[in-house]
Amino acid sequence: MSLLSVNQMGVTLRRRIVFQDISFDVQPREMIGLIGPNGAGKSTLMRASLGLLAHTGTSTIAQMKARKRAHAVAWMPQSREIAWPVSVERIVALGRLPHLAAGQKMPPQDQAHVEAAIARLGLERLRNRAASRLSGGEQARTLIARSLAQDTPLLMADEPIAGLDPAHQISTMQVFRDLAEEGRSVVVSIHDLGLAARHCTRLILLAQSRILADGPPEQVLTPDLMARAFGISIWHHTTPYGPVFQPLEVVS
Repeated sequence: MSLLSVNQMGVTLRRRIVFQDISFDVQPREMIGLIGPNGAGKSTLMRASLGLLAHTGTSTIAQMKARKRAHAVAWMPQSREIAWPVSVERIVALGRLPHLAAGQKMPPQDQAHVEAAIARLGLERLRNRAASRLSGGEQARTLIARSLAQDTPLLMADEPIAGLDPAHQISTMQVFRDLAEEGRSVVVSIHDLGLAARHCTRLILLAQSRILADGPPEQVLTPDLMARAFGISIWHHTTPYGPVFQPLEVVS
């Protein structure tokens, strides 16, 4: 059963075609990296797929009513500064709102989702801290935990590891991969192609106003496609430690 189906989608902003004729499906147990150069429309595609931007074509999630959509997908946008002086635990608990009736107190089964998300992102020591006083990386992890607490079949995140230190970048990508292995699916836009190669089961390469490639990392991260999409040469090798991908030089 497809968790998201996008068919012939197009978006035009300020009279400029961002992309057109975009089609893809998201199945259970997929960890999908959405990659492409700056300005290719990765954020736009994610927002349009969720029904947050006007578009042509169709998206199964965009067609849902708001409450049903909140049960189908958790969304983490790129902009993630927390301005409110409320605790980390309270921010994470907001992920349970779609599952509660208006004014309903948090029942134990919902609190369990909050506790699991806090533990999964390693936020136990920060749970009572005001989220507005955290570093940018800590705020990002808090908002990822909020998305996990929502406990939806699909999680979509726009550059979720931007601003995190290397250890937390790796651990966050592993959390996403684990979610996919447990039966959910994750779609992330990502610029770190090395982490995408190691953790994603599938890559969608958006460039030149269309999907240039869609498949396993080894089929997408090829010298030809990387030169066409990014204008770079690359080194890509399978090692005993897993796949290693390294951009090398800008090519003309």
